[in-house]
Amino acid sequence: MAAVGTGGVGPAWRGGFGRLWSAAVISRFGDALRTTALPLLAVQLTDEPLVIASVTACGYLPWLLFGLLGGAVADRVDQRRAMWAVDTVRGLLVAAFALAVGLGHASVPLLLALAFLLTTLQTLFDNAATALLPSLVAAEALGGANARLMTGQQLAGGLLAGPFVPLLLGVGVFLPFAADAGTYLLAAALVASLRIRPPERPPRPAGDTLRAEIGAGLRHLWRDRVLRPICLATLLCNIGMGALIATLVLHVTRRLHAGTTGFAAAMTVYALGSLAGGFLARRIARHTGGRARALLLCGVVQTVSLLLMGTVRHLGALLAGMLLLGLMNMVWNVNQVTLMQQRSPAAMVGRIAAAFRTASTSGAPVGALLGGAAARAFGLGAPALLAALLFALAVAALIPAATADVPVGAPRGEATTADVTS
Repeated sequence: MAAVGTGGVGPAWRGGFGRLWSAAVISRFGDALRTTALPLLAVQLTDEPLVIASVTACGYLPWLLFGLLGGAVADRVDQRRAMWAVDTVRGLLVAAFALAVGLGHASVPLLLALAFLLTTLQTLFDNAATALLPSLVAAEALGGANARLMTGQQLAGGLLAGPFVPLLLGVGVFLPFAADAGTYLLAAALVASLRIRPPERPPRPAGDTLRAEIGAGLRHLWRDRVLRPICLATLLCNIGMGALIATLVLHVTRRLHAGTTGFAAAMTVYALGSLAGGFLARRIARHTGGRARALLLCGVVQTVSLLLMGTVRHLGALLAGMLLLGLMNMVWNVNQVTLMQQRSPAAMVGRIAAAFRTASTSGAPVGALLGGAAARAFGLGAPALLAALLFALAVAALIPAATADVPVGAPRGEATTADVTS
């Protein structure tokens, strides 16, 4: 179902990958409308930084509670069916929320409940999607496939959706959420139309439990001398990004007095940087000599960007920092996910992805709360400086992974468990 050439040529658009790409891009467009509108709606309901940060934290908490379980389930079920079923439920939930907002019943508890429920469902969807992609494209095309998926999502979600949010909010505060519900349902229909033979899985041993399968994924992640330090570094980065993102709307609207237009501009610039990062991800990995080494470069550049944002009180400095953050974040994501897929046994991708995401994403709610507390105690520039410190620690954590990295373009056989475990 995929056409792959040498040197990392991407997969063919026809067939399964094209539909999966379309579903991901459409869904991301709607998600961007919702995620941009949600903090703006929260600001209308309260001006307390800790309460606003709690909305972001609640959107990450389910990864701590259900992330590992979602990965184990994703390895057991038909991943295609799991994905379209989850998107259908999410579409109905957001539609109900849009109706409540339109009728004037918006409240902070309702925002918290929506964020929690959507992320709970996402724990199954994301792990199933990560495990499904290697069955659609050949191993040597994974980097290109991930780059195209992530770049398409950023194009739709950041560059195209971001500027629409102030316009939609001007017409009706419920409109971004109603549009998001529609994109979920459309994406579900596209995924349901995929004709993929369910992967053949060896029969599970008698008495095998979800807990045992989760443990196997955790052990593989811990023993992999490349994925383990990357996971730690991502945890530190996510604490920092949680602190920044949870208070970004206050940074823009209160510290810089740039209003909702400035907030939309910041998100749009971030998306532009992400688009550039999608095109440069593999090239940077080649020039640095490996995907983990590319992550090391990303961490250094992002640290400098956050220092700029936290010390210079000017919208131009914020936009420059967001541009670099977006570029390097995309380079990071493409190479990190590709490494995870390439270094995981096919029957364990969902569990390992879940273990990786849970360990790394667990920092986001902590960071969101720390960001709110830092903003309250030291001012609205403090979250960016806190994030810079955490990114600097992440750079130090990445050094062992960079020394053990497999160069880009190496055959899949060079990244087996026997080679990477310590």
